[in-house]
Amino acid sequence: MARTNYNELLDAGVHFGHLKRKWNPNMAPYIFMERNGIHIIDLNKTIAKVDEAAAALKQIAKSGKKILFVATKKQAKEVVAQQVKQVNMPYVTERWPGGMLTNFATIRKAVKKMSAIDKMSTDGTFENISKKERLQVTRERAKLEKQFGSIADLSRLPAAVFIVDIMKEHIAVAEAQKLNIPTFAIVDTNSDPNLVDFPIPANDDASKSISIILKSMIEAVQEGLTERKLEKDKADEEERDAEMEEAEAKAKSVEEMEDMDEDEKEAAKNKAKKLKNKEEEDADTMKKTAKAPKGAPARRPRK
Repeated sequence: MARTNYNELLDAGVHFGHLKRKWNPNMAPYIFMERNGIHIIDLNKTIAKVDEAAAALKQIAKSGKKILFVATKKQAKEVVAQQVKQVNMPYVTERWPGGMLTNFATIRKAVKKMSAIDKMSTDGTFENISKKERLQVTRERAKLEKQFGSIADLSRLPAAVFIVDIMKEHIAVAEAQKLNIPTFAIVDTNSDPNLVDFPIPANDDASKSISIILKSMIEAVQEGLTERKLEKDKADEEERDAEMEEAEAKAKSVEEMEDMDEDEKEAAKNKAKKLKNKEEEDADTMKKTAKAPKGAPARRPRK
């Protein structure tokens, strides 16, 4: 079943591209026609690409890895921040910090600095410094929060990057390419779809268009997270059942041993001992056979 439909995309204005003179020739396969000097995107291609991207993002989320969402343009900032928070994924809606992916260790230091300032406010350090120093530290904390607060939980490089407008976020695209991180993007008629792994041809200037595409992606991520949780719960339940069965089997064997008389107990012990000795002899035979030189007959075990 398709993630979205033709009418929804049409109502959101997903089909509106840029002026003909601003087009990128590589977008030709995704352009349906030209009207009044504006390219119209083929929504059937958009639906197919939305499904393809959503399926890939679902698998990434199901594997437990993080997906970074990037959208710093005015029309997309609030939309991305609101929707991505629902699935607890990292996102960047302020200026893209150069080297965020290629120099990730430095970015992590900035995030750790936020944690250090938070600790200062709780361990009494603030009480021992002047009002001016406290104000400086507080301002620095607010600045770091604005820039890196949304990626505080990103402890390692993301498994994928979703981008709105690859023309504006060309640095993010370049860094992801350099590190071979899969890229997903909303691509308008003025962009090159070959720069990303999963391009979604759509209007990247209208907030409604961005919202409807992003909604499909977030739903796919949520499905992946839900399936991961269900599988984990099922595995935990199976493990508990196995432990209970093992405990019941042990209890049953103890009860059976208690019901036996001394002769039966001794016979059971001797049987277990013989079985153990036979297993050890078989294991020794296998080792000797493996060590025997090629072409030489393997020695038979003594009876």
